[in-house]
Amino acid sequence: MNKTKHFSILAAAALVLAACGPAEQPDSTATSMPETSAPASMPEYSASVTTERLVAADEEPGQWMSTGRNYWEQRFSPLDQISTGNVDQLGLAWSADMDTSRGQEATPIVVDGAIYITTAWSMVKAFDAEDGSLLWEFDPEVDRARGVDACCDVVNRGVAAWDGKIFFGALDGRLIALDATTGEQLWSVVTTDQSQPYTITGAPRIVDGKVIIGNGGGEYGVRGYITAYDADTGEPHWRFYTVPGNPEDGFEQPELEMAAETWTGEWWVMGGGGTVWDSMAYDPESNLMYIGVGNGSPWNQSLRSPGGGDNLFLTSIVAINPDDGSYVWHYQTTPGETWDYTATQQIIVADLNIGGEDRRVVMQAPKNGFFYVLDALTGRLLSAENFVPVNWATHIDLETGRPVEIPEARYDVTKQPIIVQPGALGGHNWYPMSFSQNTNLVYLPATENFMGYHAQESFERSDRGWNTGTDLAEGARLVAAAGDAAPERKAYLLAWDPVAQQEVWRQPQPSPTAAAGVMSTAGGLVFQGNAGGEFVAYRDSDGERLWSAITQSHTVAAPVSYSIDGQQYVAVLTGSRALPQVGPGMIGSTTRESSNNSRLLVYTLGGTHELPTEVAVAEDRELNPPPLLANNEMLAHGEQVYGQYCSVCHGNNAASDGAGVFPDLRYTDRLHDIEDWNAVVLEGELASGGMVSFSGQLEEADSEAVLQYVISRANALLDSQ
Repeated sequence: MNKTKHFSILAAAALVLAACGPAEQPDSTATSMPETSAPASMPEYSASVTTERLVAADEEPGQWMSTGRNYWEQRFSPLDQISTGNVDQLGLAWSADMDTSRGQEATPIVVDGAIYITTAWSMVKAFDAEDGSLLWEFDPEVDRARGVDACCDVVNRGVAAWDGKIFFGALDGRLIALDATTGEQLWSVVTTDQSQPYTITGAPRIVDGKVIIGNGGGEYGVRGYITAYDADTGEPHWRFYTVPGNPEDGFEQPELEMAAETWTGEWWVMGGGGTVWDSMAYDPESNLMYIGVGNGSPWNQSLRSPGGGDNLFLTSIVAINPDDGSYVWHYQTTPGETWDYTATQQIIVADLNIGGEDRRVVMQAPKNGFFYVLDALTGRLLSAENFVPVNWATHIDLETGRPVEIPEARYDVTKQPIIVQPGALGGHNWYPMSFSQNTNLVYLPATENFMGYHAQESFERSDRGWNTGTDLAEGARLVAAAGDAAPERKAYLLAWDPVAQQEVWRQPQPSPTAAAGVMSTAGGLVFQGNAGGEFVAYRDSDGERLWSAITQSHTVAAPVSYSIDGQQYVAVLTGSRALPQVGPGMIGSTTRESSNNSRLLVYTLGGTHELPTEVAVAEDRELNPPPLLANNEMLAHGEQVYGQYCSVCHGNNAASDGAGVFPDLRYTDRLHDIEDWNAVVLEGELASGGMVSFSGQLEEADSEAVLQYVISRANALLDSQ
């Protein structure tokens, strides 16, 4: 492992079934979090996080000790020094360049004077939270070839801190513990089957000395689970599977026998999906941990479970006992899902007054476009309303807890292609939302989007490339044919009243397809970055835009706030697939370390630090494709293969939306030489950069068909200029 110390600072540091659950459980009555006195001042950079400190997180408003700030994952800062009255005086205190050009999704952890982040490729960095001095950095040296297993870039959403240690999951499936002060590796354990295309991109959570981590890979045919490890030793405590395996092998948990009754066919051959790749929340009073479960694998339900069924515990919120991983209850948001409608989006625990009664609730706005409020003890559905336009269901039946579906939306059953809202990107994706203790509103990064779903006529599971069971190329063609009749795409910051289940205000985003994480504060502010190269503060009550700063990068991660010696700071990690293409922050590269200007930005009142100006970059390549030689049959085949194996990174229609990270293939010189092309596609010439060989999946004829398809798209672009 590659770990770098910065000795001058370290020396100083050394000095110092829907809603299924036990019927006998009563409905919850809200009570306050257990009161615990704030600890005495901790040694600098010690990360001395304990159960007591996390339970009493609001007693230490200057810390941000876990990814959601508190166990309830509310992402609300009690700090109010920066307020609606003075936010216009906010300036940059310091910044730190990242040494990677991939996406940055981590929420910083700030505790005991240090700020800890992960970057793309699962690298970890620690900074002094006041002046930005780099304390140490750690590179787990993930094999870049593993990037092909990551559905949506080689991102990482952050670390967890506990008892002087920093924990993170690496893309290749390892869970690693580091010394918080020095960055030295303490232990490492492999959490996934290395013969399967699992990944880890989510942040761990820690409950009573157990480090709990999930994994991803739902598009690649894996079986989902989460595991708890001992924080001191890395020894496993328990594992909870989210979908059943082959019944002939027995069931690892008793509830999986019940779950298996909701599946048909030989689902286990295709893995099943149901990965827990992001959201978890914990209520220490009830000792319940809530996990969000992902989509089915493949998406097309008729392929994985030909006779239908709910397919538990896909797309469910599941409550478990973190002591032993035992099941308590579940609520399934999308029974028998077939649209990639994950329920892995952020779960928030809160106390709300509903109908004159104080209730402890669980809230989620998953991909399917409905906002859910559940009783936190029983999983009983209290309310659900759509927060974006949906056309796959009319509403959620509060008696049954189930969606009332529109039959035509099940393309897998009708075998008729259809445009569905939301599409696979969801009405709300992974971008964190925030619940304000000031307003009792949820601030939600919402998107209105759609997708053409077309059942794949012939399907074979691939161990490299997406296994959706949908023809992505035909779906894109369906959308293109709709033209102006297709729904409108929009993205906005939405203030949502979870009690009234209605919108309070919205602020549109500069890009109709981009969203970003959110934080609210006791200063009456809501902070969010955007795709237009801005970091913005809005008033929490009405959404008025009060302040913005140019970030020089596209932001998707959520900000945090902390204080040092009475001075409040706001920090956000910036950088996405591409530089800002719209909005006031459009700019070229300003650092040679990162082509997408990935940085950690930290703001405070009166800050005067300035970002660098644009640096010289190479001129854009000339678009110079060779003549198109293929017939329509070859082009159709190339489009289909490209859609399955290439489009996720290189963009739909061969148009990359992040050319600084994923090359726009229409411009490559390799279009002129099939041998040069195959050297990459089939022989893995660029594997060290993450572009692995696809020789196990593609024949030479497939590769040539993709080449001709890209040539066709390049010529189409040239003709349009």
